[in-house]
Amino acid sequence: MVKKIAVEEHCLCPGFEEYWAPTVADLPTHKREAFLARLTDFGEMRLEAMERAGIEHCVLSLAGPGVQAERDTKTACDKARSANDFLAREIAKRPQRYSGLAHLAMQDAAAAADELERSMRELKFCGAMDALIYLHPADPVTPAPVLDGYKGLRRATWEWTFETGSHALRIIFGGVFDRFPRARLALGHLGETLPFLLWRFDSRTGPDFYAVKLAKRPSEYVKENVVVATSGMCAAEPLNCTIDALGHDRVMFAADYPFEMVEEAGHFIDNVPLETSVRNAICFNTAATLLKLPRG
Repeated sequence: MVKKIAVEEHCLCPGFEEYWAPTVADLPTHKREAFLARLTDFGEMRLEAMERAGIEHCVLSLAGPGVQAERDTKTACDKARSANDFLAREIAKRPQRYSGLAHLAMQDAAAAADELERSMRELKFCGAMDALIYLHPADPVTPAPVLDGYKGLRRATWEWTFETGSHALRIIFGGVFDRFPRARLALGHLGETLPFLLWRFDSRTGPDFYAVKLAKRPSEYVKENVVVATSGMCAAEPLNCTIDALGHDRVMFAADYPFEMVEEAGHFIDNVPLETSVRNAICFNTAATLLKLPRG
């Protein structure tokens, strides 16, 4: 069993259950209750799951949408700060096992930037600044009518992948990485399909088509400014495609706890055919470097 850092592992803070509940409203009651119990546990239940998968360290983040669903901007900012303080206190109890990503109220960009800096400097969280920003799926502001009546395609099955991949492309096509070339964006689920479409992005943005004005080809931004996690993708074919497209040093392990089976994620990455150096990079070394995590 290879030692692992898991980078997309979820939790809930007190007072955030109402924000999260709509995302699982279509699931059976016993499933919702099981998720909630695991999300709010920072002790025995979570640690046992980590042991079963060989996970030495978890990077914790709030299960979405959190304050992104809050309509009042001041309330969103205040609750984001309280969530980060709560998570910092939990991490302080087990600093060798847990780190955190800041939860931000993007309703107020300036306040979000201030809270991000506070979380990095005072609370010692991972992410952003000279590390990376993790873009996690959430319900779209306007659900796609094409999915009406097809509950099985909502949220984690397909809707979130499309929404999050589109958001990442807007960042790229908006020239954000031209203005901030050192910025790095993390995407779960092996990049929300982006690694599989690089050629087409380049093909359709040149002078013969839409003449997109960027300093580089779109594929270069994905390769240079985006890193991806294996969360919710326990299959060799998409993993190998992502490694071929981006390089193994752009891929990090994640179990997506508690929404996926931790044992399945651990068993998959331990046994999928990979060179030892590649497996070690995906499971541990790349995350330790990017997020400045302990290697002990």
